[in-house]
Amino acid sequence: MTIMPEINPNEILAMDKDWWRGAVIYQIYPRSYQDSNDDGIGDLAGIIHRLDHIASLGVDAIWISPFFKSPMLDFGYDVSDYRDVDPMFGTLSDFDALIEKAHRLGLKILIDLVLSHSSDQHPWFVESRESRDNPKADWYVWADAKPDGSPPNNWLSIFGGSAWEWSPERMQYYLHNFLVAQPDLNLHNPDVQDALLDVCRFWLDRGVDGFRLDTINFYFHDKLLRDNPALAPERRNFTIAPEVNPYNWQDHLYDKNQSENLDFLHRMRAVMDEYPAATAVGNWAMRNMDWRFGRNIPRAAIRCICATALISCRARRRVPRPWGRLSTRDSIGDGWAC
Repeated sequence: MTIMPEINPNEILAMDKDWWRGAVIYQIYPRSYQDSNDDGIGDLAGIIHRLDHIASLGVDAIWISPFFKSPMLDFGYDVSDYRDVDPMFGTLSDFDALIEKAHRLGLKILIDLVLSHSSDQHPWFVESRESRDNPKADWYVWADAKPDGSPPNNWLSIFGGSAWEWSPERMQYYLHNFLVAQPDLNLHNPDVQDALLDVCRFWLDRGVDGFRLDTINFYFHDKLLRDNPALAPERRNFTIAPEVNPYNWQDHLYDKNQSENLDFLHRMRAVMDEYPAATAVGNWAMRNMDWRFGRNIPRAAIRCICATALISCRARRRVPRPWGRLSTRDSIGDGWAC
């Protein structure tokens, strides 16, 4: 008589590198989820309390929006410490307990990583801003003013106004594609890339099953800081910024969607391949005509692409035509458009 070994389906799922294909992912924004200590703010302990209910829904994974230390000017997407939990949400021990229970219930955990920019309160930026010759001086995107004192080029912020902010400490401008308080990291610097990949390792070592990568096409900028050309009115849409924002009037050839982006994603994929079944969902803030860059992303590192234009198609009432091609196997290989 042959005794069959006991099979734990959760252990099989943990090793399945294709678990993400067609997976149902439940998003939680911690601040508005369950509050466990009556301070009016949701927290990690509140998520733990609801894990049994979430598992009963039949979902495969949970995507947790940013819970890192942050001034919260952009609801947690302005990170001041990539390796710690903001006290309003709990502690690293709470996060470890969340991972342990979720895995026991057969749930995967994805966390939001914001790598294109940090908070201006992050120690990296505080040091970078102090002078032009400190160890972190080149960790953010700094540029001299034009002779008349105006910004280095015509790049605009998604949140309105110039994408450049003057720093009297360095007598230079720094780049911010989003809020003034969200300076862009300089991923052209290999040390910055290494530091961000170490952040990925930190959370993978704690047991996360992957990442939702915010604004992955903003990781790199044009080194020459060339002006973006104007975009003809008939080519404009409002999937990225509000209709009243002149951000939509530019063809964003140089402030994002750079070829170096793919090389970094290859590096990230190599790190993630060191961990069983780790995956990543890339948030790609795009206009419909930016698809030529995006179709190469799954081959680089990202298993799934979540494109803003697929979610917010009010400008055309349909999925943009290029994404009909991007969602085919011929275009994205073993990737997955969501």
